[in-house]
Amino acid sequence: MEHLLGLLKIKVLKGVNLAIRDVSLRTSDPYVIVKMGSQKLKTRVVKKSTNPEWNEELTLSIDDPNLPIKVLVYDKDTFTLDDKMGDAEFNMGPFLEAQKMPLDRVTSGTVISKVQPSRENCYAEESPIIWKDGKVVQTMVLRLRNVERGEVELEIHWVDIPGSRGLAM
Repeated sequence: MEHLLGLLKIKVLKGVNLAIRDVSLRTSDPYVIVKMGSQKLKTRVVKKSTNPEWNEELTLSIDDPNLPIKVLVYDKDTFTLDDKMGDAEFNMGPFLEAQKMPLDRVTSGTVISKVQPSRENCYAEESPIIWKDGKVVQTMVLRLRNVERGEVELEIHWVDIPGSRGLAM
């Protein structure tokens, strides 16, 4: 527990215009894996969709905030290995910087900062970091790599753990 900084809640919202992997049906059965270091979390499979809605919350224990968070999308297959549908990654740096700010007097809904899309990241559009209902929340649309098309929408927020070393690094 003394090495743990806190928890990162990742809400996997949806996939947009994902690749077709079940060619005969012109659809896919996608699911998402979120990886960070040795941690690996998975959403449920959404059958027959290239625009799936998961709205599923996954929780990572954070002890090294410098590790990237990897998002991998797969198509579930019954008799063969699952097909890759692309990947993306993001780093928590800007989000954690916003998390450390003194925000107790900030109005809910205030944009604290924004992460701009660039060639060095997987953001498909500007990603706002917002003070919302007493917590810092970042919404993001990640463009999938190594695939012909597709994006995944996520929302993240931080949870402090009593007894952890917290973000005051």
